[in-house]
Amino acid sequence: MFKIHKKFEKTTHYITDLKLCQVRLQDNRKFPWIMLIPKRKGVGQILDLNRKDQIQLMDEIQYCSKIMKKNFKCANLNVEKVGNIVPQLHIHIVPRHKKDPTWPLSIWVIKGKPYTKVALASMLDKLKKII
Repeated sequence: MFKIHKKFEKTTHYITDLKLCQVRLQDNRKFPWIMLIPKRKGVGQILDLNRKDQIQLMDEIQYCSKIMKKNFKCANLNVEKVGNIVPQLHIHIVPRHKKDPTWPLSIWVIKGKPYTKVALASMLDKLKKII
């Protein structure tokens, strides 16, 4: 049975479920940052998914990427699979702006800042409507 890694339970917030992935908001108000986490047990790499799930993952990445690009009007869109810290397969989708705190460097070069309760509720509401 699929279960979210304990680190994601602490650092992300549930948005919605797609056919393959659970969509979650990273608790970092410096970036409108979502993650797609395939609802499959024991999957750490894209190659661990069967072919049908790999295709579905790419479809969901494209779907969410288009939504994030359109709604956050970004200069660039970072779509990344890293997984060096949390072994559960997850894809980061982060709209980037030339005035964001780390442009043009990686989003990981500075410490994140959690959402306030009000800002979190607002961002989750917005994302639940558009995804």
